[in-house]
Amino acid sequence: MTAGQVQTRYRVSGMDCASCAAKIEAVASRLDGVAAASVSVAAATLVVRHVSDADLSALPARLKPMGYGLALANAEPARVPAPVSAHDACCGHDHASDLGSHDSGGHDHADHSHADHDHAGHDHSGHPDRTATAAGHDHARGAEMGAGGLWSNGKLRLTLASGGAFAAAFLAGLVLPQIQTPLFIAAMLVGLVPIARRAFAAAAVGMPFTIETLMTIAAVGAVIIGAAEEAAAVVFLFLVGELLEGFAAGRARDGIKALAALVPKTALVARSCDFVEVPAAQLAVGDTMLVRPGDRIAADGEIVAGEGGIDESMVTGESAPVTKGVGTNVFAGTVNGDAALTVRVTATAEDNTIARVVKLVEEAQEARAPTERLIDRFSRVYTPAVVVIGGLVATVPPLLLGGDWGEWVYKGLAILLIGCPCALVISTPAAIASGLSAGARRGLLLKGGAVLETAGKVTVVCLDKTGTLTEGRPKVTDVICLVLPEPEVLRLAAALEGGSSHPLAKAILERAAAEGLAIPAASDGRALGGKGVAGLVEGRDVFLGSVAAGAARVALDRDLEARLAALNDEGKTVSLLIVDDALAGAIAMRDEPRADAAAGLAALKARGLRTMMLTGDNARTAAAIGRALGIEVRAGLLPEDKQRIVSELKRQGEIVAKVGDGINDAPALAAADIGIAMGGGTDVALETADAAVLHGRVRDIAGMIDLSRRTMRNIRQNIGISLGLKAVFLVTTVAGITGLWPAILADTGATVLVTANALRLLQRTEG
Repeated sequence: MTAGQVQTRYRVSGMDCASCAAKIEAVASRLDGVAAASVSVAAATLVVRHVSDADLSALPARLKPMGYGLALANAEPARVPAPVSAHDACCGHDHASDLGSHDSGGHDHADHSHADHDHAGHDHSGHPDRTATAAGHDHARGAEMGAGGLWSNGKLRLTLASGGAFAAAFLAGLVLPQIQTPLFIAAMLVGLVPIARRAFAAAAVGMPFTIETLMTIAAVGAVIIGAAEEAAAVVFLFLVGELLEGFAAGRARDGIKALAALVPKTALVARSCDFVEVPAAQLAVGDTMLVRPGDRIAADGEIVAGEGGIDESMVTGESAPVTKGVGTNVFAGTVNGDAALTVRVTATAEDNTIARVVKLVEEAQEARAPTERLIDRFSRVYTPAVVVIGGLVATVPPLLLGGDWGEWVYKGLAILLIGCPCALVISTPAAIASGLSAGARRGLLLKGGAVLETAGKVTVVCLDKTGTLTEGRPKVTDVICLVLPEPEVLRLAAALEGGSSHPLAKAILERAAAEGLAIPAASDGRALGGKGVAGLVEGRDVFLGSVAAGAARVALDRDLEARLAALNDEGKTVSLLIVDDALAGAIAMRDEPRADAAAGLAALKARGLRTMMLTGDNARTAAAIGRALGIEVRAGLLPEDKQRIVSELKRQGEIVAKVGDGINDAPALAAADIGIAMGGGTDVALETADAAVLHGRVRDIAGMIDLSRRTMRNIRQNIGISLGLKAVFLVTTVAGITGLWPAILADTGATVLVTANALRLLQRTEG
């Protein structure tokens, strides 16, 4: 954004298709001080980039005659209901006291991180357009539903009025045929007057070739040539088509909006010596809330008391509840199981996990795909061309070939209706919106239609090792017993590592805890720089350290040296345990591949993609993981080396996807055709990447590519449907087989078919 400019984001009501978006953009762009305006039909939003002192207050008034309402996206009124005391809660009460013992072997999502975008836009307090809202619209449901429900929808009322007038004219004409024509003209005007008003409003801002203009010309022309009954019918069918388009567009938007409804409206929060019910929107970071069994969690937070199973399927896609206890993170919208939890809030309502997903997808829907931009440019030429062709069909045969004026004017009017571009221009954005929403449901976030298109064209996938192909933390893989049994080796090693935050120490402590070992206390503990740790455990002198440091203390026989060398060749780090100057055992650790890494890579290869590991780890460790997973390896790389390799692949003509989770991946993520961040990665990686795999599953990368390919097939089908139907009816109209009614049905039918086809992408697939 240019210096000195700000951005204002609106919710738009009354918008059904891309031609609506073009009109809104044109009006907004013509305001003084506005640099650019961008409309997303899928998200029902308008983003205006303008100088800070621009007066946008006239924008709602200019759009209202065209049938569109505006409301600032961040102007929802605050709700402040009186707090209600919660039952069974009091200051100091231990809500976890009756919890049973649970195995915490589920997935640990405590380290999940999501891109920390500020999506609310700039604060325009005091801005002249702050109060410019379109009352009476429920913007969560878009154009198809008013705040008062179905019957408050203005388009529905107009359609019913037009249909009723048409039916009344038809019935009255049966009784009094001599007044049938005036009655049909009156019925036509019921629906046509609002349409014509929108056409004139659009023409006044420099957009004469709109669908409303084509409709108005066709209806008036039909009356002039004596086809008043058909004119009234065409207007009614046009309104029915608009109504269906509105419902279909709203259905597409609801796919992602349903996520927001998962978050409860209220929460039980600690206030003084009680838990009271407050609106979830008022939760602040640091608040403590009580989550009862069966409740949905109202905000992202950290458990401070209690332990139990959390159903996270709506956020992470995991079908089984995840057992979580003190110190682990929970997500807004997830469902608490059978135990009360006390949770400290770590994110406000506008920044929780679900809110971020919704906002990211809405922003992505605002970014147009290349195919969509191409169709937009084509439609700007296409619509005027249709008007010219319709005029030529109406005039050339009568003037040059002696044709009947009534017949050919009728055909020319039908061509105007056939040429309405709605189905064509909605074909791409409807599919893109459905694809983005379907991805979000599976934890696949793609930041825009261009990213969704590119994903399906990828030929090479470059993946980081640590945290991407592997879990990102070492685990104990082997315990070698020489003098002491395995439990004793682990117990003494864990005693020395107690309280340490080193990754290897954590691996040993986790293994000891998993086996239920009682860990003794160590005294006189000391760290030996670069060698290991030592101390007294139960009166014994214990040392745990590297093979080199251990070999300096005790002699190693050749068999043991060979065994340790084999472990090293497998990429494992080995620590020796020496007790009272005797070699007692050894512990091998390695950052193990993710459970689905091999299957995920196999899925990519099955789709004809080349896979490559780019890692800064040493060659021996990387090679061991590479052999286990069957992937090409480039090791010992600095961040600039990863970026260089990605750039070289692109120069060779490859379409490159780079997958990573760390700061050192950011340059390569930015250089790739599509950068994909793993869900547990750093904010820098998520910020830099074009897409994110929130579940942290390797197999989801193949799922993202499949989604892209399905979406592009859907777009091609939609374009084929819209152009194919128009071509068929163009031929039949010129041949005199079909007329005005089939023409408008063809346009409306194509629009509904295209939208329905796009909605197939929302069908739930396995995540």
